[in-house]
Amino acid sequence: QVQLVESGGGLAQDGGSLRLSCTASGGTFSTYTMGWFRQAPGKEREFVAAVEWNGRVAYYAQLLQGRSTISRDNAKNTMYLQMNSLKPEDTAVYYCARQARPFGGSRLGPIHYNTWGQGTQVTVSS
Repeated sequence: QVQLVESGGGLAQDGGSLRLSCTASGGTFSTYTMGWFRQAPGKEREFVAAVEWNGRVAYYAQLLQGRSTISRDNAKNTMYLQMNSLKPEDTAVYYCARQARPFGGSRLGPIHYNTWGQGTQVTVSS
């Protein structure tokens, strides 16, 4: 059974940057599209970005488009999210997730993700 562990969260100032990592173990990684989601207190979990299994196609949520870059290193079983120009509204717990079936498209919704990490806190001060 695959396990996902996020890291790299923390406190950033308005306009700062953070690089999140998600490392998979115990299961297949390289054939699955991976995604990042976030959830702020009192709000629904929302999609951030996804990268397809081969790392060549990515899909971004509108609000973070131009401020984030999703990537993956299949040799290390790791997915990354580089976030720049952070804003206070980016404050949330960020989760990584793996889709239920291999070779899925990056535009598939959250119902297609069935494995989730524990989350890493991102806090952006004003």
